[in-house]
Amino acid sequence: MMEDKNGVCHVMEESEVDVQVRHSKAQPQANNRPKWSNGQCVLAVPSRSVLNPSFDLSMCRTKLERDGFQIPVTDMEAPLKTALDVPSVRRYMVFNSALFHLIMAPVLYVVVWCAVFSTLHLYITVSDYWVLCLSVSLVSIFVTTAILFVLHHSNKEISMNLDIRLIQVNEKMVKHKLLVAVADWVQNCTGNMQLYFVYWDMARCQRALTETLEERSFAVNDTQNKLKRKMSHLVLMTEAVDPEDDGSDVKQDSDEQRPLLRNEDCSSSSSQREDAKVTTSYSLIPDASLPAQAKAYQLLMTYSAAYVKLLVSERLSGPSHHRLRPRRNHCTTAPFCLCQYIKNKILR
Repeated sequence: MMEDKNGVCHVMEESEVDVQVRHSKAQPQANNRPKWSNGQCVLAVPSRSVLNPSFDLSMCRTKLERDGFQIPVTDMEAPLKTALDVPSVRRYMVFNSALFHLIMAPVLYVVVWCAVFSTLHLYITVSDYWVLCLSVSLVSIFVTTAILFVLHHSNKEISMNLDIRLIQVNEKMVKHKLLVAVADWVQNCTGNMQLYFVYWDMARCQRALTETLEERSFAVNDTQNKLKRKMSHLVLMTEAVDPEDDGSDVKQDSDEQRPLLRNEDCSSSSSQREDAKVTTSYSLIPDASLPAQAKAYQLLMTYSAAYVKLLVSERLSGPSHHRLRPRRNHCTTAPFCLCQYIKNKILR
């Protein structure tokens, strides 16, 4: 009788252990995604070519799935191709790349030197040519440095040709807690242009920015004036169908639910619909009538790609020491997070 009880107890103990082992094995399968923190780079895909920038999106999907990110094609490949797979955008990426600026620097110096020397040589007669050459060289160095400084500083600002085009991508990717941006720099005299996927949980940033906008609700006009002053240049020119010529009276979505950028891949089978298209301007400034939460979401999406670009290239200026970082920082890898970047750049 004791042997039977012991045998039964022994079997029960083994079954409990097996249940625990099965539970521990099923846990990573149910939640394949490892623990990520805001600002952590999940994937960086280099460009296939320097002169014709393009990215292997199928490889992106494979690596993201390996890390536990299950993203539909309509949320990643389709919007990325619409945003980046355009000849004009590729030309912009080439001519605005850090490698092109590096190549342009000596060429620009020679052009400025020849222009200044030929101009001064006509109006100034100098017996010692080395004095003229030295003066021309100093002026050329100053002008070249000033132009390169302006170009470098402009790359830290939001880009209408690239960062704004990625708004539609990030609106879909943020649902999977990812943000996308394109960044490049020169390393060992070699261009390094890459497509970055950065983990970002937008909930805390949106909550903090919403609270900030709600605190400023007593001064709505002042906040709106700051937005207009800082974002007045963010105006998109889009082609839309004239509502008077459009036969279908489809009710449009509200401002809180519509995407910031309309899909540029819209095609119509009717030639009349194509002829009815008119060019309209669309401002990215949040409307004053929107609630604080909708304004916060629109601002976060507008500056998401620009922030990630600065984050991965380590061009976010701020206190580097952990104790000196501002409070309520939702990013552990940068001096300040996305909502703090917007507060300092737009709302200050």
